Amino acid sequence: MAQRPYIVGNWKMHGTRAMLSEARAIDRAAQRHMKVEVAIAPPYTLIHPIHREAEQIVVGAQDCHHEAEGAHTGDISAAMLADAGAKFVILGHSERRQAHGEKDALIRAKADAALAAGLRVILCCGESEETREVGKAVAFVKRQLKASLPEAGEELGDASERLTVAYEPIWAIGTGKSATAADIAAMHGEIRALLVELYGDVQGNEIRILYGGSVKPENAAEVFATPEVGGALVGGASLTADSFMVIALAAAETEDS
Repeated sequence: MAQRPYIVGNWKMHGTRAMLSEARAIDRAAQRHMKVEVAIAPPYTLIHPIHREAEQIVVGAQDCHHEAEGAHTGDISAAMLADAGAKFVILGHSERRQAHGEKDALIRAKADAALAAGLRVILCCGESEETREVGKAVAFVKRQLKASLPEAGEELGDASERLTVAYEPIWAIGTGKSATAADIAAMHGEIRALLVELYGDVQGNEIRILYGGSVKPENAAEVFATPEVGGALVGGASLTADSFMVIALAAAETEDS
């Protein structure tokens, strides 16, 4: 059975306690849209406060360290996130890969650590404009994913329950450029084929693939109508309940149609 659309807000480095009111508003609105799974990944400092108050939304984190503990000043382990109330973690985001130099092997190690701590994983992938222009986007994304995803096995368990992939074309994030429905469908189809190859027909076909290339209220309906799109990883538009829940509503209406 197909899973509900998954609408995840990545608050990035935004949010103080003043933002708790927006989280409450998102939670209240999510209770009216049960056909969609709504989640937010606030900064570390807000994970526990939001988890403590949330009744419907799922709360997660934006990154974790690959070690369980140790002399890693300023880092947060997956077990610490789980202890604070996080249920999932976003890994391999393009901003982490670019600004922090994170490589595929490290991201896989983080995914293994997150799974061991009981967290679900949202694994990000995406190509640059230069890579797309030379016709290597598909090969790049599949290679990146294959090297970053956790291996099938006992540690992972049911991949369709514990793993989500988010395709974020770097060239369509904050640049004013947009991926077409055909672009999205083509890449999501390639990702689906890889997931089936890695995790088998049953689990590989149930893993949700989110789109994350500047999803906004204005383009949400078109995105969700695209084949193989199982939700969205939303950046700036997730910072207010008004814009974020318009996107969630678009997903719910697509599910009904």
